[in-house]
Amino acid sequence: MKYNHLNIENKWQNIWEKEKTFKSEVDPDKKKIYILDMFPYPSGSGLHVGHPLGYTATDIYSRFKRLNNFNVLHPIGWDAFGLPAEQYAIKTGTHPSVTTSENIKNFKRQIKMLGFSYDWDREINTTDEKYYKWTQWIFLQLYNKGLAYEAETPVNWCPELKAVLANEEVIDGRSEIGGHPVIRRPMRQWMFRITDYAESLLDGLEKLDWPESVKELQRNWIGKSVGSKVKFFLPSITKNIEVFTTRPDTLFGATYIVLAPEHPYLESLVLPKNKLDIDEYIEESQKKSDLDRGDLNKNKTGVFTGSYAVNPVNDERIPVWTADYVLMSYGTGAIMAVPAHDQRDFEFATIFNLPIREVVSGGNLSKGAYVENKNGELINSNNKDLNLNGEKVFEAKITVIKWLEKTNNGKKSVQYKLRDWLFSRQRYWGEPIPIIHSTDGRTIPLKESDLPLILPQVEKYKPAASGESPLANIKDWVNTPSGKRETNTMPQWAGSCWYYLRYIDPLNEENAWDKEKEKYWMPVDLYVGGAEHAVLHLLYSRFWHHVLFDLGLVSTKEPFQKLYNQGMIRGQDGQKMSKSRGNVINPDIVVEEYGADSFRLYEMFMGPLDKSKPWNTKGLQGCSRFISKVWRLCTENTEKIKNDVVNEETQKLLHQTIKKVTEDLNNLRFNTVVSHLMIFTNHLQTLKVIDKETVKTFLKLMNPLAPHITEEISELLGFSRITSSKWPTYNIELIEEDKYTIAIQFNGKTRGTLSIVSHLTEVEIIKTIKGDSKLSKYFDGFFVVKTILIPKRLINFVLKPK
Repeated sequence: MKYNHLNIENKWQNIWEKEKTFKSEVDPDKKKIYILDMFPYPSGSGLHVGHPLGYTATDIYSRFKRLNNFNVLHPIGWDAFGLPAEQYAIKTGTHPSVTTSENIKNFKRQIKMLGFSYDWDREINTTDEKYYKWTQWIFLQLYNKGLAYEAETPVNWCPELKAVLANEEVIDGRSEIGGHPVIRRPMRQWMFRITDYAESLLDGLEKLDWPESVKELQRNWIGKSVGSKVKFFLPSITKNIEVFTTRPDTLFGATYIVLAPEHPYLESLVLPKNKLDIDEYIEESQKKSDLDRGDLNKNKTGVFTGSYAVNPVNDERIPVWTADYVLMSYGTGAIMAVPAHDQRDFEFATIFNLPIREVVSGGNLSKGAYVENKNGELINSNNKDLNLNGEKVFEAKITVIKWLEKTNNGKKSVQYKLRDWLFSRQRYWGEPIPIIHSTDGRTIPLKESDLPLILPQVEKYKPAASGESPLANIKDWVNTPSGKRETNTMPQWAGSCWYYLRYIDPLNEENAWDKEKEKYWMPVDLYVGGAEHAVLHLLYSRFWHHVLFDLGLVSTKEPFQKLYNQGMIRGQDGQKMSKSRGNVINPDIVVEEYGADSFRLYEMFMGPLDKSKPWNTKGLQGCSRFISKVWRLCTENTEKIKNDVVNEETQKLLHQTIKKVTEDLNNLRFNTVVSHLMIFTNHLQTLKVIDKETVKTFLKLMNPLAPHITEEISELLGFSRITSSKWPTYNIELIEEDKYTIAIQFNGKTRGTLSIVSHLTEVEIIKTIKGDSKLSKYFDGFFVVKTILIPKRLINFVLKPK
């Protein structure tokens, strides 16, 4: 009979759901493994075929580990607060809770049709008040620890969206959503002191099994710099200004000072004739995000204030400029510019014709700043009581810092690029912040017994032109006997910062999680998701977890032990899938025509999991044919499948396949697993009779990737359920290849020997020799005239020059 994928896949999905096959509980007698997907944001467009790539991989790995007697925790949920749902509500007049609920139903249907082995009893939704009660509770833990505070701070404000945007949501001065102009303006915000944990977050990276590229991104984001603060005197206002530098050795080369446009001293330093230019410049800088102003800033701009500072090492008067490449949020908001030894300063000095003074020998200033000078010697660097000339860079740094401290002109300092986390949003669709502002100016945290603070129903979701959240308009909610409720809401990051902990104990109404359950399941052993979350989500989650660890609320300092970034599935045109390009492929259509098992196999067979690759329907069709081949092999001629008809060749290949599949599944090499299964299937097709135990073992090997068809065949052949069976083991004696050593000659001279597998043909032996790095060189510049093979003894290549 023909394989009916729709009926069979639906049958087994219903069985798994009804019997709760993948339900997980604490079991001290079993080794646990926590396998986690970065949970999805349920958008209205549903899944496309690229989204389930990571989910398919973790499902295969989870099924494999269960068969190896691991206690597997593999949950799923929905990251459902945030700006997209709110914007849709504003456009359509549909409440965000309605659209979010509909989107979740569609996502859940699509995910279930792919046969993923999630424990659905642990499903969570960040917009559920039973969930965000505990998000609010965690906020209060940070508040009580002194890590949450209010501040008037510059933010990226989009007048059109009437929303504050993160730096990453602003591209070239415009909002990522809609492309609207964004300006910088000060607003009252809730902040988290993530900077207090900068060193802890850096140290924790060392023990994590993460891609080095992700760890390096986090290191750079935290941006630890060791250097010194230096005081420059400002005669026009009789004050000192501090700058932070990692290169105090180059102090004699400082030829100008640059202040951030937001620096509090700037206004008092500007001469009247420069004021108009400065005011215009500040206004333009407010339209740029910190990312556009910082590392992404290719065009150097600035304005001279008209004032000067005094360099403490040589009493030289140097001009004070303002430029938006200096950020108020890093260091002191002011820098000393050493254009001879900093490329950014060099470019600025070149544009504005400012002095460039070499103080470390070895460079070529006609070509640019000399920055590769760690071992260079100091020149042009001396005064009456400080002479650095001839000292190496590392020596000069120590000397200068000591001199600065002795003369009260500076001190050693450590700085971080990391800034405190701007936590609040002027939006409706987010978790309410559990704070009341009393009439006497105090902030009063809600009691735990008053949680959750439920998000009220509103008809209008649009923020006020002033920038206040829509919640500010609900007077009967805002006004309380103790004062006014906080009307800002939490960002989307809040719910995703700790969701992995709620999965552990999702139905607990008394606590966010049970301590014993947390101790059993944590940390997450494998976390799979996109590389786009390398910094923000992962850094914010780690910060919350470090705080919870310090409070004694979790048993591990780090939440995610192993991180794996899956690649991207592009459209058939090779481009990123998007509606605008018209290259999006709906998995509903794929599953309808080819089935979930074919879909799962193809997504894994496309290439290494961490690589980007284009969708190709022909490849999908090939996997579908493979599924049909397995079905026919096992069901059309069942009389071929008999007990105890083992042959040596099949047994050897079977045990080799067990070994390869086991190793590759353990290492997430799913594309090669599919290849091994295909090779073994082709071998089975050549047999007149097939051993029943061999088929049973083969179905187990294939089950994690194609669970529906393998369970159906197992049932038809009278085998027990694969989900309740054990993973096959291999016999090492059966997989060892017979080998012999052969002498390799060129024109009768022996140039080496090689170990050869006994079953190789002459063509395969020659290919092996040509692939050997030590022997292949003897073919260079020659034609092979003749090959003489004496089996299992020697091979001689008769060569002729080209």
